[in-house]
Amino acid sequence: MPIATPEVYAEMLDRAKGGEFAYPAINVTSSETLNAALKGFADAESDGIIQVSTGGAEFASGLHVKDMVTGATALAEFAHVVAKKYPVNVALHTDHCPKDKLDGYVNPLIAISQERVNRGENPLFQSHMWDGSAIDLDENLKIATNLLEKAAAAKIVLEVEIGVVGGEEDGVSNEINEKLYTAEGDFLKTVDALGSGEKGRYLLAATFGNVHGAYKPGAVKLRPDVLKRGQAVASEKLGLPAGSKPFQLVFHGGSGSLLEEIHEAVSYGVVKMNVDTDTQYAFSRPIADHFFKNYDGVLKIDGEVGNKKTYDPRSYLKKAETSMAARIVEAAQALKSVGTKL
Repeated sequence: MPIATPEVYAEMLDRAKGGEFAYPAINVTSSETLNAALKGFADAESDGIIQVSTGGAEFASGLHVKDMVTGATALAEFAHVVAKKYPVNVALHTDHCPKDKLDGYVNPLIAISQERVNRGENPLFQSHMWDGSAIDLDENLKIATNLLEKAAAAKIVLEVEIGVVGGEEDGVSNEINEKLYTAEGDFLKTVDALGSGEKGRYLLAATFGNVHGAYKPGAVKLRPDVLKRGQAVASEKLGLPAGSKPFQLVFHGGSGSLLEEIHEAVSYGVVKMNVDTDTQYAFSRPIADHFFKNYDGVLKIDGEVGNKKTYDPRSYLKKAETSMAARIVEAAQALKSVGTKL
C-alpha cells in the first residue's frame, strides 16, 4: 500500500485508541533499517510508523553531506516508493526535535509538505515531533501552538512532549528525577494552548518515568497512572464523560518496560510507542555473529584473499534485516497491534 494519506493516518490513530492497541514507531537510519521496519509490520500484519530522528536523518544523508533535511527527505522518498509493495499502511514521522534544531529540521520539512499539499499531493511526512521538554512549559506550548497551525495547514499531525524523558538519545541527556512525571496541571495547560483537536490534530508525549536507553526489565520505574490522571483532569475540563480519553498519547523510552506496564499505558490512550534501542541491538547482533564466525573470510588474513561471499555486505545485512523485523513483530505483539491492519 502507499504511505498513509492524512485521512488513513487519522483512521489508524482513532482505531488504535478505540481498540486499545498501539503502533510500534520504529526509528530508522538507512534504507536497510527502513526495509526491516516494513518487513516487520508486514510479518505482524500490523500498520505502523517509521520515524527519523535528527541524528538519524543527518547520518542518512551521508558523511559528506551531513544535512538533516536531505537525509530525512531521502528516506521518506525511498519509503514512498518501497512501501507500495507491502500490504500494510505506514506513516512517516520525525522524532525528537529540540528548539535549536527546529529551523534546520522540522520547519523546512513542513514547508516541503506544504508545497506538496498546495500541488494537490499528500505531505511528505505524516507527523513531526516538537520536543520542548528542555524549556519552560509556557514557551514549549507557545512554540507548539505556532507549529500546530503550520502542521494542520499541511495536513500533518504534530507530536508534542510535556515532561522529560530521561536517559540519552542523539546526544541529548536528561537526568532521572521527578521531571520524568508529567504533572496534572501540565495536561490542563496543554488543553488550554492546543485545544482538543479543533486547532489541529496532535499527539501528546506525556512522561510517566520514561527513560531512553537499554535497561533490564524492572529497572525503569514507570507510573502509567500518571496518564490515567492526565486523561481524567482533561476530560473534566472539557466536560467529557468520566473515562474519556481526550489525548492520543505516545510512549517514549520503552526499553526495559514490563509487559503489564505497556498494556496499562495502552489502556489509558497510548497509540504510539517508540522502539529504537531494542531494534538497534536486533539489527547489530547477527552482524557481530557473522563476523565472529567468518572472521577468516571477511578478513584477508596472512596475505590470503578472504571469502567474497562473507564480506559482501548483503550476506550479513540480510541477516540483520531479518532479525530486526522479528523484533518488530515482538513489539507489535506487546502493543496488541498484530493483525489489526486496515
